[in-house]
Amino acid sequence: MTYSFADTLVKIWEMSGFATITWQQLVMILVSFVLIYLAIVKKFEPLLLLPIAFGMLLANMPMTGLMDGPLGDQPGGLLYYLYQGIELGIYPPLIFLGIGAMTDFAPLIARPSSLFLGAAAQFGIYIAFFIAIALGFSPEAAAAIGIIGGADGPTAIWLTSKLAQDLLPAIAIAAYSYMALIPMIQPPLMRLLTTKKEREVKMEQLREVSKTEKIVFPIVVTVLCILLLPSVAPLIGMLMLGNLLKESGVTERLSKTAQNELMNIVTIFLGITVGSKAVGETFLKPETLKIIALGLLAFAFSSIGGLLLGKLMYLLSGGKINPLIGSAGVSAVPMAARVSQVEGQKANPNNFLLMHAMGPNVAGVIGSAVAAGIFFALFGK
Repeated sequence: MTYSFADTLVKIWEMSGFATITWQQLVMILVSFVLIYLAIVKKFEPLLLLPIAFGMLLANMPMTGLMDGPLGDQPGGLLYYLYQGIELGIYPPLIFLGIGAMTDFAPLIARPSSLFLGAAAQFGIYIAFFIAIALGFSPEAAAAIGIIGGADGPTAIWLTSKLAQDLLPAIAIAAYSYMALIPMIQPPLMRLLTTKKEREVKMEQLREVSKTEKIVFPIVVTVLCILLLPSVAPLIGMLMLGNLLKESGVTERLSKTAQNELMNIVTIFLGITVGSKAVGETFLKPETLKIIALGLLAFAFSSIGGLLLGKLMYLLSGGKINPLIGSAGVSAVPMAARVSQVEGQKANPNNFLLMHAMGPNVAGVIGSAVAAGIFFALFGK
């Protein structure tokens, strides 16, 4: 059989993605371009936002089969296999391993009361959960939406992959977007809820933490948290193992691998596979806008919860604790602590709140993981 030149062109067109692309895919491709722009030009969480955006771009290219599962003797697509790391709950705990290896818990050990600020800054998680229930979301979906308020991307991805996989793209994008926008979201709330006198408070230097305390801390936290809430073992266990690798002083090579090579590899896989689930036909729904709005509400109320407890601690301490460190109780490390430092210095140029804010900040990492564990224990299968 022979084809004319025109027939050949028609056949090539019919075999191409241009012939089958939908308007939803076109919209999502444009969204991916916007996210790529924000990651590269505006530097909004580029290490994860760029892979997410590119995964979204690939997933919305028609006829690629990248997300197709195996069929008969035909293997599945590349992104299908990479996505198993999320579906099986592998990537988020490995990210926590790297976070633990990069985290210094000394400010929290030096001031254990920071744990209360980290707990208070999970307030938005539960507010968003109950509002989502009122809006008609299932308890599983509401829990996944609420966890955005912890400002902890890996935790949000872990819980959502367990409870509401279809919501994963919207929740992941919302979580990382709000983490990137912390310097814009938190300062107005901080100025609204605190007085100038409170913001001017200069805190005393933290005591020096011994090496023994740093080594014992991750072991004790692991035992207590997992005995209290076994479902939190994957996140808390890996977080504290990473920290023990760092603080023990005998596994420097493993610690550096967790901080660098392993963290970077898993971040690429996590980002591209999360983005790959943002397919136009499932992503472009009214509930996506609801999730994004509820995520912002959760994040705002988490910041408010930390600030209000900070004000209470200011009163109870006789004015020795600056309530600005309360907003750092969300687990965006170290960005939230830096925002507390910046706002404190605006009120008092001699104010150095960074290390004081790091206590609630790292407590927030533990707090958001515990909150996720509670939800998984209640609604997981």
